[in-house]
Amino acid sequence: MTDTGTDDVRGPVGTTGRATGPTLELSGLSAWYGEARVLTDVDLQVRPGEVVTLVGRNGAGKTTLLRSVMGLHRQVQGTVSWDGNDLGRTSPDRRAKAGIGWVPDDRGIYSTLSVAENLRLPPVVSDAAWSLDRIYEQFPVLHERRDFPGTKLSGGEQQMLAIARVLRMGSRLLLLDEPSEGLAPVIVQRIGEIIRQIKEQGVSVLLVEQNVTFASTVADRHYLLAQGRVVESLDNDSFQSRTTELLEYLGM
Repeated sequence: MTDTGTDDVRGPVGTTGRATGPTLELSGLSAWYGEARVLTDVDLQVRPGEVVTLVGRNGAGKTTLLRSVMGLHRQVQGTVSWDGNDLGRTSPDRRAKAGIGWVPDDRGIYSTLSVAENLRLPPVVSDAAWSLDRIYEQFPVLHERRDFPGTKLSGGEQQMLAIARVLRMGSRLLLLDEPSEGLAPVIVQRIGEIIRQIKEQGVSVLLVEQNVTFASTVADRHYLLAQGRVVESLDNDSFQSRTTELLEYLGM
């Protein structure tokens, strides 16, 4: 239950505005907490400029999968490949520098720093990085709140800041964990618009989402996880046609 590989990771490639760039591939990924297996032989792919969701009940292993991609969960077997490179033992910070951006479910905002300081703090890792002007144009509320500390932001504003921060770095893949959770419908709609804009810029998104209706408005494909395994892979048309069934399955 140890990972193997190399620290030699090329930086992200691709041109903003076109769906070209690195691909994420998982092959035979398994993960444990102690003796408890959480993921079993997961195969998954996210292509450039593609939005892919992980759908499943609580405890299905969705967040563990994202953490394994980011290198935050280390008790794993199998391959996590990014831009053709096995990430293996590559540390989370080197994965971030290679273009993988992490937006956790708690948003990870530095509460004592202002919005502007949160945006300026992370390093720029590629020429795909969004400028502050562009961030403020796409997220006008962040411009309005730029001098506010993180503790003074609403949940929706914190979510926008968390997404904007990884775009400011130039991440080519966003790992989004439950971005709609606990937010008002109007804010959820805005988050959906932002994800679609990100996709148009050629940035990929791997999205954990319990809100099936929301997922169907932003994603190209969906993986259904049950007890740590991928049990189905659906295109969005098939997913939308089975919304009622999936809601019942998820107990929603």
